[in-house]
Amino acid sequence: MDDEGARGVRGTGADRVPGPAVPPPPAVPPETPGAGTPASGQPWGPRGGEPEAPRVPAIPPPAGPPAARPAAPPPPTEQPPAALDVWLRTPRPPAAPGVWRFGFTPRPPEQGEEVSDRSLVVGAVITLLSALLLWSLWRNGYLPYRLVPLKLFTPGEWWNPGTSGGPRTIEGADALTVYEALLFGLLVYGCGRIGNFSELFRRHAVDRGQPFLALAAAAAAGLTQLLVWNEALPVVRPVLVLVAAVAGGEIYQSQTVVNIVYGLIAAAVLWPFARLGRWRELIAARRGTATPPPAGDPAPATETSADRWPELRAAGWTEAADTLTAEVRTGRMNDVDVARLRHAWAEATRSPDRLAPLAEAVLRTGGAAALHPSGRRDLPHRTARHDVLTGQVRIGRCAEDPHNPYARRSTGLALDPALLGTSLLAVGPPGSGKSDRLVRPVVEALGLRALAGQAAVLAVGGAGAPLGPDEAFDVVVRVGDPASAHDLDLYGGTSDPDEAAAVLAEGLVGDVGSLDSRRAATVLAQLLGPYRAAHGHFPSVPELRELLDGAPAALAALRAALEAAGHHAMLRELEARARQAGGPGDPAPVLADRVALLDRPAFAGFFATGPDARPFELRSLGQYPLRVRVDLPERGHAEASRLLTRLLLAQFTAITAARTDTALFAGLVLDDATHAVTAETVRGIRRLRSVNAGAVLTLRTVDDVPEALHTPLLGAVGCTAAFSGITTWDGKRFAEAWGKEWVETREVAQHTVFADQPFTRALHALRKLVTGKAVTTDAVTVRQVEKERWSASELAYAVPAGHAVIRLTTVDGEYAPPLLVELGGR
Repeated sequence: MDDEGARGVRGTGADRVPGPAVPPPPAVPPETPGAGTPASGQPWGPRGGEPEAPRVPAIPPPAGPPAARPAAPPPPTEQPPAALDVWLRTPRPPAAPGVWRFGFTPRPPEQGEEVSDRSLVVGAVITLLSALLLWSLWRNGYLPYRLVPLKLFTPGEWWNPGTSGGPRTIEGADALTVYEALLFGLLVYGCGRIGNFSELFRRHAVDRGQPFLALAAAAAAGLTQLLVWNEALPVVRPVLVLVAAVAGGEIYQSQTVVNIVYGLIAAAVLWPFARLGRWRELIAARRGTATPPPAGDPAPATETSADRWPELRAAGWTEAADTLTAEVRTGRMNDVDVARLRHAWAEATRSPDRLAPLAEAVLRTGGAAALHPSGRRDLPHRTARHDVLTGQVRIGRCAEDPHNPYARRSTGLALDPALLGTSLLAVGPPGSGKSDRLVRPVVEALGLRALAGQAAVLAVGGAGAPLGPDEAFDVVVRVGDPASAHDLDLYGGTSDPDEAAAVLAEGLVGDVGSLDSRRAATVLAQLLGPYRAAHGHFPSVPELRELLDGAPAALAALRAALEAAGHHAMLRELEARARQAGGPGDPAPVLADRVALLDRPAFAGFFATGPDARPFELRSLGQYPLRVRVDLPERGHAEASRLLTRLLLAQFTAITAARTDTALFAGLVLDDATHAVTAETVRGIRRLRSVNAGAVLTLRTVDDVPEALHTPLLGAVGCTAAFSGITTWDGKRFAEAWGKEWVETREVAQHTVFADQPFTRALHALRKLVTGKAVTTDAVTVRQVEKERWSASELAYAVPAGHAVIRLTTVDGEYAPPLLVELGGR
């Protein structure tokens, strides 16, 4: 890699690049050529064919023997819930946007309103008594025509004459025995269905679990066996009759055969109770035998399971796959290693000449192949649950609330690049959890993806903001801190004066509604172009302030330098600026006042330019998997911090939109976007989803954005979050943005009943005397109405503390309705 990219190591030589905030641990070996690594061995080299792309030299790897196998990475705070091979085999089924897919199992279908236990028991008792009465009437011959169906299908000589005549022969008696058994079976089945005995058994036996379920089934089985062998239930005799009809009556001359038949009858009666009581599972659990895994548990290991690296085996790299399998089984890899190597293999398959170096690196260093330039294999600390394979970070759990669809209640809510690619706006007062429960997890997730070579992240916040420790970033820029190892390039690393002027004007005066930023960009271009042509670099902050103020000495020196170098075109630009200076509506004085905010002793030398200055260029963020954090001096220089936030947002949208290689996901996280959003940046945010980038913006209130941009901003972002404690004014804007839905409403009107008959009036008077209420009838009206998903009042007063209402949209256009989420809920 060359040296034009992330320039900005204060006090270092020209051949030094921004290294990690702290040195990497010495246990990690040097980077070896592999997938995503150029042949020279410099990791993460420039992506081919891009003119004027910033070039970042590789972060120097730690010293160590090149062939030494590294030690296993330290386990993070939030380690996967089981061993790595089990974690790999855990299913991650496709799901709706925002659903935590790791081990996800859909909720069972919604049940209707359950019948009360009292009604269930009463119904079962009434059904049972009715069945006993019906069977008693049958057995005692009180039901007329009870034998007519049987006589229609049997010979007439078996029966006595008349519709109620009984059997005349032994064959008729046997047929009647089987007939009664069939009718008894139908009666038991109908009684069970009508009395809802299955639901009664589920509530009072199954839901209590083992061993109560097994004991209840055993008691029922014992009672049934007693009734069967006492012939209170028609089971034994019908079976004996059927066996004799099939095999002949002589079969019962053998006592052994009789015992076998009796044993089969007892087993057949016992079998359904064994199934209901789950005796087999109980016995297996007592013996310690493994039971089949329920839904959502890891699949068993096979040759094609994820922990066996089937993609490498399919390509013929069996030895490399065996090496990685052994690394997984022995715990020498972590989830980031798996994601990184999978991504490296996918990238290498697009360039077959890179497959062999990757396989050799895997054989030599195992899970440490194709390392991130920093040499890191994990974050020093995790505060949220991450699934690096899918890129998801779990931020909470959908609450059991009527506003949430039934299928989403109690399911985990997660964010991933497919959602962040539409950008996210979070609004909530201080202390509502925006930074700790949303911003920090998102920064961690993007940092993990950066270590896997799949993303780049820029986190911007005030000094002390909970964005993560220094060790979690490759570049840490502390604006205004003399101890900061990195400076910040106000021009974003571009060499085009017009592009630099447009972005700088947006950062300086984009929030001034009365000033056209295009005119401000023209003024800056008339000064930046000539200065760069004369000196080979853009002016520093003090020099730019003098030029905007129209200082005669500064303008004369620049004019003389242009004349000496023969830059006549740039000289005409400078003369045009001199003619326009001081005219009506000239934006130069406003620009000079804004630049003066950065021309303070606290920032002396911080935004320096020239050959000796090495500021960090934001342009490198769009090409390399960097983790960058910018700390702003919000306490002492609040207005300058807002200016820099606005500038970084404008640079990010401009740089990502100009990328030609969008393989890396570029993420910007602004911990406080107060007064940072402008009309141009709103248009830039809208374009991010098409270039594999996204921004996360947090606001204390929507009023921190100019009123004219409220609607465009809410329309530009695909994901919005309203935290607890927002005002009704903010709630109204979210309610309007989320729209309405059709719901079914029930209106009940009570009307007094007036009786005409004396007896009825007497009953109504008695009822009123007892209850104290007049006799009424209910008139129910059901209608479909259009209602707001969340009203402004509900958002302001019905969202509990520690919760937020979040609406999600993917880059493909899928969306989830606004969901009430318990932040951090498991």
